[in-house]
Amino acid sequence: METREKVQNIQEKIWTKDFVFIWLANFFVFLGFQMTLPTIPLYVKELGGNDQMVGIIVGIFTFSALLLRPYAGHALESKGRGFVYVIGLSIFVLSMSIYGFVASIFLLGFLRIIQGAGWGFSTTAGGTIATDIIPAHKRGEGMGYFGLSGNIALALGPALGLSLMGMISFQSFFLICAALGLIALLFSLGIGYKKVEAVEEKTKPARFDVIEKTALKPSILMFFITATFGGIATFLPLHALEKNVEGIELYFLVYAVFLMISRTFAGQIYDKKGHIYVFLPGTFMILTAMFLLAWLPSTLVLMIAAAIYGLGFGTVQPALQAWAVDKAEANRKGMANATFFSFFDLGIGIAAITFGIIASTINYASIYIASALSIICSIAIYIYFIMRDRKAKVS
Repeated sequence: METREKVQNIQEKIWTKDFVFIWLANFFVFLGFQMTLPTIPLYVKELGGNDQMVGIIVGIFTFSALLLRPYAGHALESKGRGFVYVIGLSIFVLSMSIYGFVASIFLLGFLRIIQGAGWGFSTTAGGTIATDIIPAHKRGEGMGYFGLSGNIALALGPALGLSLMGMISFQSFFLICAALGLIALLFSLGIGYKKVEAVEEKTKPARFDVIEKTALKPSILMFFITATFGGIATFLPLHALEKNVEGIELYFLVYAVFLMISRTFAGQIYDKKGHIYVFLPGTFMILTAMFLLAWLPSTLVLMIAAAIYGLGFGTVQPALQAWAVDKAEANRKGMANATFFSFFDLGIGIAAITFGIIASTINYASIYIASALSIICSIAIYIYFIMRDRKAKVS
């Protein structure tokens, strides 16, 4: 009896050896990636590119990852978690190590496409592996903790990358980023992966099986929420400069800190109460942050917006990801994660292009009004989903 209780307690733990390893692997690969966010544009300029080319080189990575995620989802269920994760990390490391030695923007763009494929495979696999390891009844809490690995990397990466750029060459810098990916790869080799479950009735998969239907609701909601990301990551520095507001370098640090804070409790609320108790408060906070950024009269307001946005996004994102995989069959968890992250990437990519048009025809402040409208759309769609589900239960 005592032995059975011990086994049960072990099975209900979140922080197992495998979870620690996937957490560390995710942290190091994200750290290597986040360090390149503010430095890739500098490298493009070093190679003779203009602002338009900077946008293409930065954006091509996201769309490459987006296109490969559905294939990653299928491979997770057919080839296995470990195979996809190790392949993805290996591609990331190899492409990153070559970055500093290319002599043209064309070759850099080609490497960005390859690395985007590795990123799409590794991040889709990483999220799926984490959901496999976390006990099902603690999935919201566990995904919150897992997300902290990426959040800490976000807090440290950009500042660390810019600091190193002032001391070393591009070649050395990208080799350091590749080394961080290699550390992630080494941790991945120590994880005990879930075996691929054979489907009882083997049917030929649909030709265009690129979406897990059970993950569509949270994925659609995530699309409208991550649209706000495009406006912040691409245009906030220019918006702050136009408003003569200082402290933009602290924005992402404050955002990441409050993102981490929210992840320590939001997942537990999701597990105990359900998504309605985290989605509506979280989206309201994001909505408030967008209006503050549109207004932006001072550095204080900028920091308040960063804190509120971090709390809101950190509350909503892990809950929606947990929701996306909860309803999927055991052999479709990988596709559920692929669907979720595809909509995540699509929201950022489409918004960045749309907001670029808004910025050039109106002004920067209008970007955040448009972002607020996107959040209002997500709330309206969420309420529609809830009302429709309740009607279906009654009938």
